[in-house]
Amino acid sequence: MLEIFDVTATGANTFVGGSDGGSRKVVDGTQLLAQSVVAAAKRLPGRSIRSAHAVFTRVADPDEPVEFVVEVTHEGRSTAAAAVAVNQKGRRCASVSLLADTPSPDVIRHHAPRPEVAGPAESIAADMPMAGRELRIVGVTDVNDPAEVGPPELSAWLRYEPIPVREDLAKALLAHFTGHLSVSATMRAHAGVGTSQAHHTLSTAVMTVTVSFHEPAVWDGWLLYTHESTQVGAGMSYVRGQVHTEDGRLIASFTQEAMIRPLRSEHATIPVDSRL
Repeated sequence: MLEIFDVTATGANTFVGGSDGGSRKVVDGTQLLAQSVVAAAKRLPGRSIRSAHAVFTRVADPDEPVEFVVEVTHEGRSTAAAAVAVNQKGRRCASVSLLADTPSPDVIRHHAPRPEVAGPAESIAADMPMAGRELRIVGVTDVNDPAEVGPPELSAWLRYEPIPVREDLAKALLAHFTGHLSVSATMRAHAGVGTSQAHHTLSTAVMTVTVSFHEPAVWDGWLLYTHESTQVGAGMSYVRGQVHTEDGRLIASFTQEAMIRPLRSEHATIPVDSRL
């Protein structure tokens, strides 16, 4: 059975400058991922979304409606699976596969410890605006600066107000930031290459994001997102990351694949506002 949700992206978090380094007006891909989590949760009441894998194939215009088509591909006693097609103007923008289940008592439990990094009070406020969100980067003043060179890693503290009470909205919020700093973390290891060059001298795009939600996905105060770029080459990068609470609990893990390639000369002549 298919269920269709229509969402108008007007007023959504879009890339107009900011962390992608360019000035394109497009919907952030991880916002489409977050909305897909909510759409699937609505179709699978009583289930908990445990993981989501998104493939982004086309950018979405924030001024046009976006359609989320949910298909439940399996609905068993303990687990369920769904596929969400994210469409705009009859074209596919993203495909999201999700796994849901009914949480059960622990048989065993452990998790990776929170990395030993500077806390939010010692970190640097970052200008990546979103209503209700405060962002601080650990030890880096400007993640977009080509002169900012270091290990291919970035850590960021986030605080949201309010923190969602509904589980699906909390998980959507966790998913939303998983794509924001991965390209910058990859570029940081290479002198003279920075996110500010995206869509000017470099073509960059988030291609896939996979996020796993660890139960229980609840928190108070700050969240720590850590990003580690383990490989870049042949025009693609791979980053893995974790989301810890301030008190040290691991509540989500994620990976991201992104395109980082020279901007083709014919694209350089296209007006920035038209590169959609």
